[in-house]
Amino acid sequence: MSDPALTDPSVVQPLALAAARAEFDAIDNQVHDLLMRRAALSAQLSAQGMKAGGASFRPGREALILRRLLARHSGPMPRATVARLWREVIASSLRLQSAFSVATMAGCEALARGHFGLDTPLRMHATPARVLSFLSAGEASVAILPSPADGEPPEAAWWISLDSPRLQVVGALPFLMGPGQMLPSALVVAPFGADATPRDRGLIRLERAPNTSRDALVSNLAAAGLAPLRVILSADGLRALVEVEGLITPEDPRLAGLAALRPWPVGGYAEPEPETPATQAEPA
Repeated sequence: MSDPALTDPSVVQPLALAAARAEFDAIDNQVHDLLMRRAALSAQLSAQGMKAGGASFRPGREALILRRLLARHSGPMPRATVARLWREVIASSLRLQSAFSVATMAGCEALARGHFGLDTPLRMHATPARVLSFLSAGEASVAILPSPADGEPPEAAWWISLDSPRLQVVGALPFLMGPGQMLPSALVVAPFGADATPRDRGLIRLERAPNTSRDALVSNLAAAGLAPLRVILSADGLRALVEVEGLITPEDPRLAGLAALRPWPVGGYAEPEPETPATQAEPA
């Protein structure tokens, strides 16, 4: 069957257009072949039980994949498009390897779909407590909740009652930040720990004495070797969520210097990538 471009009078260079379309088709076939090969490998991992007893969702590994691809990316295709494409590919592989589902609440649905794919089962709940209860009961693989903020009312400050280490933060969304975005919009909670990557943020929950200033809290953290990147206070001021560089385990010796604040790690996440790549300094 002849290419319509060869007979369409509106086409200025029909032969060149036909050649380009043939090249597009060839590229599409190659991409499709590789996607089918990738899916077959995911199905093989599941069939052979290579991840038996472990979580198929490995947020640190996924972060490394996207960081590698974004670092090598060039050309006119936006970085956001690359991230969306591979998030859908990764989510498809995840579903092939396990019965994966997500629990979340209003306001986080778009983030959940963007990160875990359009076909991943998603259950909406009215409150953070219901979301975490659903996850705790094993009715979902992960939960997505709004990022904590200063002075939230108790019903919104879900991190205060997070049952760590049984449930802990393992990821942040979106992984590729939007224009001008500096902080994640949501956090991912799971019944397992976060994977370490070269660039992580750790989260520590603290209990403060009444009338303790934020500056005093920051000084105590710095003296313990855990200089905070961000400090979030509960509405009553008696609890704090601290973000630091690197994942923190309960055995971390630096926590001993914060014993009076009853420190407890509640997980962490791989640092999201900026919308635009960091500019490199010009050689001297």
